[in-house]
Amino acid sequence: MPITEVMTQTINPNWSIFAQPLMTILQAAEQLGASRQNLLRQINIQSQDLTIPDRRFPVTTYYKLYEYAVDVTKDEDLALTVGRISFLKGLNLQLYMSTVCESFRDYLNLMPSMLKLRGDIGEVKAYREGDLVELRWEPLSSDTGYKRFLSDEILSASVRIINSLCVMPVSVVKTSFSYSKPKNVIQLESIFGRNLTFNQSYSSIFFHRNSLDLPMLKQDYIGGPDLANPFKDLFEEDNPGDQLLFSLKQSIVQYLPEGEVTIDKLAGKLNISRRTLQRRLSERDTNFLHVLQEVRSKMAIRYLADDRLGITEIAFLLGYADQGSFSSAFKSWHGLAPRDYRRK
Repeated sequence: MPITEVMTQTINPNWSIFAQPLMTILQAAEQLGASRQNLLRQINIQSQDLTIPDRRFPVTTYYKLYEYAVDVTKDEDLALTVGRISFLKGLNLQLYMSTVCESFRDYLNLMPSMLKLRGDIGEVKAYREGDLVELRWEPLSSDTGYKRFLSDEILSASVRIINSLCVMPVSVVKTSFSYSKPKNVIQLESIFGRNLTFNQSYSSIFFHRNSLDLPMLKQDYIGGPDLANPFKDLFEEDNPGDQLLFSLKQSIVQYLPEGEVTIDKLAGKLNISRRTLQRRLSERDTNFLHVLQEVRSKMAIRYLADDRLGITEIAFLLGYADQGSFSSAFKSWHGLAPRDYRRK
């Protein structure tokens, strides 16, 4: 069945994709000899459209571009290249993510949120299977599961992430794919190993459960390095010796990328009740929302100092749904939009 027919039947017309995934496909296809302008014409997009902040495109555009790119390059492994480029482009963001995590287990909890930076395509979720952990790709549209490009891109990027950000490498025990076995599996084996199965319900990678406790790599900061407390220099000076506020702020930084930071979640993290946390904050003439805003404001300044982080990535790290919401909040704190603050 042609892809346009599948999309008409299964793709929600409100689903959309950010520009970055499209640009990554274009880059990979160009490296393999395809014409960027010809591919853009096929999906009816102008180059300048891809540079507009927060611009979103119908998710069908993403699927069509992949199909055209594979057809033009004659490379069935194209998405493996896309996954590698995607990983490299996002490496700095990944390192910030690992910095706020205490273990690989914490990092896996954040992975579903990270795909929001791409758009409405699906989720990566972790499941236990005996002594193994299954990291499963769950596409939003079930009918795209049999197509190679989504599985290959997401899983190949995921393998590189977990093997680069854990202090010790995480060995992939086996990999399953939801599509039929290709004629040539050399590239797949070079990334995932030789224990591959096809025509499965989902595309997944499996690794040993004891990997969950592995520590993550951390960013080095001028105020440190204190790897157990990577943002100590930001928060300790506000209330010297106040362990409650320091622990609360550190925990907020960890949970922000999930996008939903609540007082109940943070109280649980600190092993106290919601009411106790509220009372202790009140004793300090503050409240949870004020502390949350203070943390976001300070972390925004820290992240903006790193030119390798895009504004959209910073918005994600701070728990905002989009760049516009972050920009509005930042301007209310500092009187300037994030881009203008970065330029000054």
